[in-house]
Amino acid sequence: MLDLTQVLTYSIALGIAAAIPGPGMAALVARSVSGGALSGFCLLSGLILGDLTYLSFAVFGLAMIAEHFNALFQLVRWGAALYLCYLAWQFWFANHQAIEVGKPAKKKELLSAAISGLTITLGNPKTIAFYLALLPLVINLEMVSLQTWGLMLVPLTIVVLLSVGALFIIAAVRIRHLLSSQRAQQQLFRGAAAIMVAAAASMLIR
Repeated sequence: MLDLTQVLTYSIALGIAAAIPGPGMAALVARSVSGGALSGFCLLSGLILGDLTYLSFAVFGLAMIAEHFNALFQLVRWGAALYLCYLAWQFWFANHQAIEVGKPAKKKELLSAAISGLTITLGNPKTIAFYLALLPLVINLEMVSLQTWGLMLVPLTIVVLLSVGALFIIAAVRIRHLLSSQRAQQQLFRGAAAIMVAAAASMLIR
């Protein structure tokens, strides 16, 4: 099991990494503004699921497998970068309309938000770098058991990411009326698109 120092170090490091602006938080704010808090939390659930995927990779040593199958890892890296560019293209050329505040989101839109959150995280170089490079410096993964992963790391990761993401969603919803115009939405989504393209470029440069 992890001691208190490791728990605090991991929580602080993860919280800081999550709060740093990136494609995930940019998409979270944009989705919360356009679709409301429920849509934002659906996207956040996808983001968290993606983080848990990489956490599991790190804990169970799948990062070592990726190192031995470099060609496959490169293919995944290019695929993730291209998907980020595809999302950026959708964000940039989205047909925005003035927001009708209080309008309930459709189930299809909520599912789409969750899937987008998952794929954005899986292609986010910041997330990959944290779990596969920085996490081993914070926690001795060789000492992490299945019990530690399931009873400590997974719940801790969910709580930290949910807390940070909720702050972004609440802030976005509170200023939603200021961003309800078509022009404001266009600027917000194009800003998010630019961040996604930068993230994709960062993946390929590395």
